[in-house]
Amino acid sequence: MTSIAGGRKPKVLSFGPINYADGGEGYMKDFEKQWDIDILKPTSRIDTIANLKTKVSHSGPYDALMIHDLDLIIDEEMLTPLLPGLKVVVSASAGYNEFDVNFMTANGIWFCNARHAVSEATADLAVFLILAVVRDTTRGEKQVRDGRWRGQITPTLDPNGLTLGIIGMGGIGKHIARKISCFEMKVHYYNRNRLSPEDEYRYGAKYCSSMEELLSISDVVSVNCPLNASTRGLIGKAEFARMRDGSFIVNTARGAIVDDESLVEAVKSGKIARAGLDVFTDEPKVNPYFVECDRFTLQPHLGGMTVGTFKKAERECCENLKSWFQSGKPLMSINKA
Repeated sequence: MTSIAGGRKPKVLSFGPINYADGGEGYMKDFEKQWDIDILKPTSRIDTIANLKTKVSHSGPYDALMIHDLDLIIDEEMLTPLLPGLKVVVSASAGYNEFDVNFMTANGIWFCNARHAVSEATADLAVFLILAVVRDTTRGEKQVRDGRWRGQITPTLDPNGLTLGIIGMGGIGKHIARKISCFEMKVHYYNRNRLSPEDEYRYGAKYCSSMEELLSISDVVSVNCPLNASTRGLIGKAEFARMRDGSFIVNTARGAIVDDESLVEAVKSGKIARAGLDVFTDEPKVNPYFVECDRFTLQPHLGGMTVGTFKKAERECCENLKSWFQSGKPLMSINKA
């Protein structure tokens, strides 16, 4: 068990209330027997850092920091007020490009994301967007709302028989492959590491040894890899050129993986017939062309925004904290402190 100075209970500072983990099942009552919880409601970056310094001065030190779904960058400036007491940071999100993991590692801080909680809900939204772009539902809805019924809409493709190319075959990609089988789409994938033969059979997915191969054979491309230095701008002008004419793209990963201007050019040229986006490079700002053009189906980063996901994500955070206190390390972490 991790030793806490003075024999006190470990203390976690949560950026926002822990609203969903309990689920009416007494989960948080049990957690609070082991941990003390303080809440800090984040506002602007400047105010949050100032309030954080005050909070630590009055109520610290804090052993852990819990981050919920928010738009703040968690970097050296944000974390320094919590040093040297801070030992573990847990995030209720899957993506972690907003977190300075290198700084945490250098300062002996574990970092854990919610690896499993968001996967299925995000896959659900990806499937929705795949169907929406193939069946042109955004323009159909706009026609009805404008009182024009079908207007100039022409028959669309059927999803069955089309090839879906998945970039990134982690938890979300696997759920997409499993769910999309109901629509009899053929699934190919590109991933850093090939799945086992058993998993390929389980998910009905065929491996492509390069992304270029995947792009060239796919009718629909679904982006599901994490954002990092090697995937920023992964899909650009050259990659769109390799795709089939009139194909579709869906991104539920991170906006910056797909280059905005290259996507705009691809849609304008007809190389991409329609695009479905749940994530954006500068969100909450959205490229004006995406909004103006009716060949985009847009969602405000709703992939993991369900009650069930929030419950699982907060519990995953709590379980990592409990494990750190009991054994000296979290159940699952991005780094090693």
